[in-house]
Amino acid sequence: MNDRPEDVPGAPTAAPATDWITTPVTAELLRGALDLERTEHGVLPHRLPARARAQCSDGQLAMAEAQPSGVRLVFRTRATAVELDALRTKNAYKGAPPRPDGLYDLLVDGRPAGQAGVPGGNVLLVDMTTGTAETLPGPVGTLRFTGLPDRVKDVEIWLPHNEITQLVALRTDAPVEPRPDGARRTWLHHGSSISQGSGATSPSTTWPALAAALGGVELTNLGLGGSALLDPFTARALRDTAADLISVKIGINLVNTDLMRLRAFGPAVHGFLDTVREGHPTTPLLVVSPLLCPLHEDTPGPTVPDFTDFGAGKLRFRAAGNPAERAGGKLTLSVIRDELARLVKQRAADDPNLHHLDGRDLYGEADFDELPLPDQLHPDAAAHRRIGERFAAAVFGSGGPFAAEPA
Repeated sequence: MNDRPEDVPGAPTAAPATDWITTPVTAELLRGALDLERTEHGVLPHRLPARARAQCSDGQLAMAEAQPSGVRLVFRTRATAVELDALRTKNAYKGAPPRPDGLYDLLVDGRPAGQAGVPGGNVLLVDMTTGTAETLPGPVGTLRFTGLPDRVKDVEIWLPHNEITQLVALRTDAPVEPRPDGARRTWLHHGSSISQGSGATSPSTTWPALAAALGGVELTNLGLGGSALLDPFTARALRDTAADLISVKIGINLVNTDLMRLRAFGPAVHGFLDTVREGHPTTPLLVVSPLLCPLHEDTPGPTVPDFTDFGAGKLRFRAAGNPAERAGGKLTLSVIRDELARLVKQRAADDPNLHHLDGRDLYGEADFDELPLPDQLHPDAAAHRRIGERFAAAVFGSGGPFAAEPA
């Protein structure tokens, strides 16, 4: 293919390449996706397998799992220029200013080397007051990175963590091949929108991506915004996915949705962990309780939007529950932390590879004073970095549950 779309504004620039090689986007070039759906435009990475998606019709889950947090194109090449055609679906909210475009992060031999967005694409216009949405169609866009080192190198293009992304075409000015599997361990993580990356600046700076880089592991991120709900199909996805290390962060979405009471919570956690253990009986498994969130420490859900400053682009949240409802079994973050600590201690008596981490060790009261949650629920970019660094030190560091064994 010799014709070239216009350069993406803000992307690295150099003399245009003329002889392009088009390489089909296949599973061999993707890391972090559990399924690849062929569409009329190209391929759509999914973070849940088709069987799981068929068992739940919830639109929030469908959107979250198709937003490719942690999914990246990975290949080896000596190309100095790379183009990627993609069709994004970006969220927008009626009555609010446009949200920032999703970003693609370029890494060369593991180091940041560029960043760009893709123009055009679809817009999912959401009316927060009615809960309805409509899709406004748009064209395929192109991003372009040039000036890459003229040598054999490993290239990673991290896809936006907050935009559904269909991959249409990959072009380079030299052949590409899948990067061979190395000696790095694979880390499979499940959590909420914070794990998916809400509030992070870019896909390689979500806290799990930062922790994975610091820990020297390959990440598969099953952080599902609004959908870390102890669903059996998610447990089966974890069970059936190859991994050397597994973590599950449990709690905040159960309070957000006011989904269950304490009586159901304990057995649901046991069932979730039992299912994971069916496929990974001795794999190090870490249960992480919620980060500090003053909104719901002692006040149950549900969580509801606060539209006070919505017109200025500031969506916040508030708790609609009543602290007195805890007596009837309603869940709060403090209740969930106590129960998770108890359950893990109980199970660890027969499961020495099961571990627990209090989420407040990653983000606690002092952190909230210094780096408050902008919308009362989600950390900002600086807090994502702090959480990732703390997780890496506590979990991958010496003496941690995921520490590498001495060679």
